[in-house]
Amino acid sequence: MATIEVLDSFINYSDTGSGDIPVVFLHGNPTSSYIWRNVIPHVLDGAGAGETRVLAPDLIGMGDSGKPDSDYRFVDHARYLDAWFDALGLDQVVIVGHDWGGALGMDWAARHPGRVRGIAVVETFLRPMSWADMPPQGAELFRRFRSPEGEEMVLDRNMFIEFNLPASTRNLTPEALDAYRAPYPTRESRKPMLVWPREFPLDGEPADVVARIENYDRWMAETPEVPKLVMAVENGVGLGSPEVIDWAATTFAAVETANIGPAGHHCPEDQPDAIGSAVAAWIQRHALTSAPAIA
Repeated sequence: MATIEVLDSFINYSDTGSGDIPVVFLHGNPTSSYIWRNVIPHVLDGAGAGETRVLAPDLIGMGDSGKPDSDYRFVDHARYLDAWFDALGLDQVVIVGHDWGGALGMDWAARHPGRVRGIAVVETFLRPMSWADMPPQGAELFRRFRSPEGEEMVLDRNMFIEFNLPASTRNLTPEALDAYRAPYPTRESRKPMLVWPREFPLDGEPADVVARIENYDRWMAETPEVPKLVMAVENGVGLGSPEVIDWAATTFAAVETANIGPAGHHCPEDQPDAIGSAVAAWIQRHALTSAPAIA
């Protein structure tokens, strides 16, 4: 793992392989770049002729990245991620994102037109949501997270690690849970995990997050020159419901869909081989990590 200074803090990231056009993997809440550990080898080995460079940062305040004094809202994560891309001099990239990492990746792409060769996402915010889109139990839990009770649930009881993460995976090992638990030993360190559920774009709020998603939805719909891959789990609900996947398949330009099989929300833990194989085949099919030919 490596670190690089960004703004008033630092980002921790993995950097493996080599190549002119890297593949950047972005994680969500409450995980870290660790979630991609069994996906990345498929892309390193199967994305096409020659070597492929793969990067996977820990979002600010998460994993082994710095924990500055921040609000940890979507806009804050985007600002630190922008600084990380720029600090590494990343110009042409392929983005793969899960959960909030998918939203941040699409947001970055929409704000940096011409710098993304392709984007693949799974279990992420494909469009703004309503409370009715969420399964009843999930809606009740997230209403509590967004209430004053959320402080005690997430900061004191560490529920995103101790309950949500195991409940939304099928095969999480004790060793993996320990790895996800390690960055959050204190109440103060858990702040990012509390802020994320309060950023969910539900019934128009928070308005600034909804606006960011609407903006990247326009970009996803208006860029036929950029290949896109939307992966779906079997029997998906909420973010990955069949209705939402179908909407993306008919709304986004140059989009392909792939079913990765039965999995929970944190599907890179459950189906790393299926996700890695789908991403690698898609990259190879479109030669996304190959330098463009000189005319």
